[in-house]
Amino acid sequence: MVRILISAPIMRRLALALLVAGVAAGSLYARTAAAQDDDGNILVADQFNNRVVEINRQTHLVVWRFGNGSDLPGPHSVVGTNDAERFGSLTLISGTGTPPGLPGCSDTVNGCPDNRVLIVDHNGDILWQYGQAGVGGAGPDQLNTPVQALFLVSFPGHYGSHVLIADQANQRVILVNLRKQIVWQYGSTGVSGDGPNQLNNPNSAEVLANGHILIADESNSRVIEVTKDGQLVKQFTAQGTVSGAAFASRLPDGDTLITDSNNNRIVEVDGNDKPVWQYFTNTETGSNPAPLPTRAVRLRNGDTLISDQFNDRVIEVNRLGKTVFTQGALNMPGSGYNQLNGPYDAKEIGDFTGLTPPFGY
Repeated sequence: MVRILISAPIMRRLALALLVAGVAAGSLYARTAAAQDDDGNILVADQFNNRVVEINRQTHLVVWRFGNGSDLPGPHSVVGTNDAERFGSLTLISGTGTPPGLPGCSDTVNGCPDNRVLIVDHNGDILWQYGQAGVGGAGPDQLNTPVQALFLVSFPGHYGSHVLIADQANQRVILVNLRKQIVWQYGSTGVSGDGPNQLNNPNSAEVLANGHILIADESNSRVIEVTKDGQLVKQFTAQGTVSGAAFASRLPDGDTLITDSNNNRIVEVDGNDKPVWQYFTNTETGSNPAPLPTRAVRLRNGDTLISDQFNDRVIEVNRLGKTVFTQGALNMPGSGYNQLNGPYDAKEIGDFTGLTPPFGY
């Protein structure tokens, strides 16, 4: 089990890198030197409420948030949040944006783009970002529908801290250093396909302990494992049954956990792609018939934390499929107490697999 904490030397390295990028290193270090005591809190990308919230497990209260609810991206707002990750006291957020016709967006013609990946401190200040607010593109410092990002202490063959981004509408996964330079890429920019170096709406990526990259290639309904040289070495489809691979993570025992969104299913497969465990999120009375879950993360205790998107809730289920924790009311969107609206991502702070081994810790 990986515990994502960040040490003082790593923070100094991050501060130096952000100084190069134009951020005050002294300010950064003062705000991030100590890892936050989270007490098992849940960090949720509350998509259509245009915010990231940290939830106290016991009280269900919001104890921290970023995003003021605006559907215009700015220094204190984020639109269509699809992903969030806590490292130390910093939070990495994917401001994906919202297409027209969906909640949380007032522009029914053009939609509400964001197209930024942000690092924010606990005071809600943006310390670093890649992408330009409301601008979609594939040029320098541009993204188009970034759905997920990971902070990496290091990446094989590259020195220093980086951010790995699933840049969905650009059909690529990119590795960006803190100077905002792309130093690695898989997928041909702007070209969708299932051939060599091609993706179709990639929805997540992680670096494995062997240095390979695991990619949820959503619209190709597959999860692929590629080398850093771009060679495809494995493919997972739960024996051809996956439809819409929204997220994937490698578990400590070598199995792969897949969010099979269009089937409203979380499925765990072994190294031979054989399903060994599954859970459906649309069987409960009152459920949205197609909740399209977007994230499933295996916890240290063996339970699975699921972002049950259009059921407007985050649930934790055990291996027997029993729900042991719920945040949000079933199929009832809202922004008040114990309410969510299309949550896209949830992680228990300090207790999640399927991210990145702490290379260099």
